Amino acid sequence: MNESPTTDESTSDDASPPTEPARRRHTLRKVLLGLLACLVVLALALGGTAWYLQERLVGQVDRVEDAFSGLENRPAPAKGDGVNILVMGTDRRSDEPTTGDDAEAPAWLPGEQRTDSLMVLHVDADREGASIVSIPRDSWVTIPGYGQNKINAAFSIAGPSLAVATVEQLTDLRIDHIAIVDWDGFRELTDELGGVEVVVPETVHDSARNKTWEAGKHRMNGDEALLYVRQRYGLAGGDFDRIKRQQNFLRALMRQTLSSDTLASPTKAYGVLDAVTKHLTVDAEWTTGDMRGLLISLRSLRAADVAFTTAPVRGTGREGAQSVVRLDRDKGRELWGAVREDRADEWVEAHGAGLPASVS
Repeated sequence: MNESPTTDESTSDDASPPTEPARRRHTLRKVLLGLLACLVVLALALGGTAWYLQERLVGQVDRVEDAFSGLENRPAPAKGDGVNILVMGTDRRSDEPTTGDDAEAPAWLPGEQRTDSLMVLHVDADREGASIVSIPRDSWVTIPGYGQNKINAAFSIAGPSLAVATVEQLTDLRIDHIAIVDWDGFRELTDELGGVEVVVPETVHDSARNKTWEAGKHRMNGDEALLYVRQRYGLAGGDFDRIKRQQNFLRALMRQTLSSDTLASPTKAYGVLDAVTKHLTVDAEWTTGDMRGLLISLRSLRAADVAFTTAPVRGTGREGAQSVVRLDRDKGRELWGAVREDRADEWVEAHGAGLPASVS
């Protein structure tokens, strides 16, 4: 992986902002919660912490029950010791934390929220690599027992278990665990690192917030990073450009988190892990012992060992009044097969990020 500061994928500023604040919050959830997989990787990769600190940090992770209840005809488990984690974020309009040890609002209420971000995190069997595959939230898929809908509707209809069933049917990967994190974890993590360095290649104006990002290098604190990654307007490619920008920011965040400066400082490493784990919710089946074991096995993982891509997209269209994303099923089968066989890095090298240049 290139070790130079990360560059975003921003383009023109020809879109106008909406008048509805909820749509801005919706974008915040979508882009920020794209950092879920990154936060999970960081919590797993920084496993060299002393035993008693691991107990405390892992112990503050919250649990959700019945994540796998009622699932039938599931795919075969990952080969060897490979692990598949479905990383989710929801678009519920709550000002209270919904994840982690300090959660005050439930992580799921029937019909009130959808997954605004979906990623499959795969940890290779040899623990020498991992992959993060984004699934566009508007992907038009079959939801088991409920017909066709956007993939983000599964969580709204029946919670985590239906989301798992839908993703398993789409990918033919068996999901071993789920993880949900609050956007506050992203902000705290950025501040714990002393900011994250990103290069903005050209001056871009966010008309929704009257914020201009000047071309050049920026070290962003948590609040600034929130503004940066939540930008919805001024990106010609819409959701697809935001995914590209999000993935680039993830690389910068991971590179800085796993740098020698962070790992060599027990205080900083602890602060990073604390920021991650206290905003993390996982399935009840994922025991503290299992999490600790995965922590230890991934202690040598580097940012360059994580491959990022997006489920291949054929194009966009409409289903009734809904704007939807149509996935490329043939290329998708190739990608998910590569993930299953611990070859995601090879697939990414051959095919790239899997995103079209723009959305029509």
